[in-house]
Amino acid sequence: MQFIDLARITVRSGSGGNGSASFRREKYVEFGGPDGGDGGRGGHVFVEPIEGLNTLVDFRYRRHVFAGNGGHGRGKQQHGANGPNAIIKVPCGTEVLSEDCQTLLFDLTEPNQRVLLARGGNGGFGNTRFKSSTNRAPRTANEGQPGIERIVWLRLKVLADVGLVGLPNVGKSTFLSSASNAKPKIGNYPFTTLYPNLGTVSMFDEEFIVADVPGLVEDAHLGRGLGDRFLGHVERCKVLLHLVDATSTDPVHDYQVVCESLEKYGSEMLTKPRLVAMSKIDAVEPQLLAERHHNLKLVSSDAVLCVSAIAGTGMEVCLRNLLETVCEQRRRERRILAREHVSWTP
Repeated sequence: MQFIDLARITVRSGSGGNGSASFRREKYVEFGGPDGGDGGRGGHVFVEPIEGLNTLVDFRYRRHVFAGNGGHGRGKQQHGANGPNAIIKVPCGTEVLSEDCQTLLFDLTEPNQRVLLARGGNGGFGNTRFKSSTNRAPRTANEGQPGIERIVWLRLKVLADVGLVGLPNVGKSTFLSSASNAKPKIGNYPFTTLYPNLGTVSMFDEEFIVADVPGLVEDAHLGRGLGDRFLGHVERCKVLLHLVDATSTDPVHDYQVVCESLEKYGSEMLTKPRLVAMSKIDAVEPQLLAERHHNLKLVSSDAVLCVSAIAGTGMEVCLRNLLETVCEQRRRERRILAREHVSWTP
């Protein structure tokens, strides 16, 4: 399935049905009076996140979503039927943005969190509504209100516990395939990964989700190499695992490039719990590895681990540390939610 994380769609709610200007016509009833029914309400447009989706590919060709119009009123005080609603199903973690693609309207992170995107028009009143003591035969009926049309953007930010960040070709996909059952594309060239991959890691009867995003380049926060879109996918992660290539000629510079992009991107990316790991240690001489590891520890405020996804060296220690950090973040979030839901008492 193709991964699409940004889509522009046009939505339109249904128009209300017109009211009816009708009079009762029946044998032996000379003055039947007005009996026009009201028009039905137009359908609403809702957006609802559901589980099991992880892409916006459905909206690559479905660019217009229209709700149904309300039925017109008829005689004998028959009201028009309400128009059918239109429900847009999106993956959890989808943001709904206005037409400028900047203003956030809704942030859909919980399943079945239905929100109203466009309200349907009200149905018009039939002439029965206008009957009064001074106007016994009104011939007035209202037209239904038109629906609302608007253009919105859907932007997907994946929901994962751990986000893998680093320069291209540092071994993120290899790490994900070794730690989980995910099968991302792996190659010995930059930008092998072109879209995020998710994998589930199981340890000690606990599970956490790891997201592998495409590699970041210098000035990624400015959109270079689509870096701003890739950083958006790790924005929701509880923990970041920063991988640095041990075979690089200057791992310190590589580390600082990614840290700079995280800092300038904002959204408190640098305040997230983070682990740093040197990858591909099986391809470096022990003496050179020790020197590069020491240099990286001097500039990093976090502990620096050493892993090799191919050989499995250091993977268990790294995954254990990730699990402990994720569990701590989950407990912290539960404490925050518990404080928010405490009922107020005088």
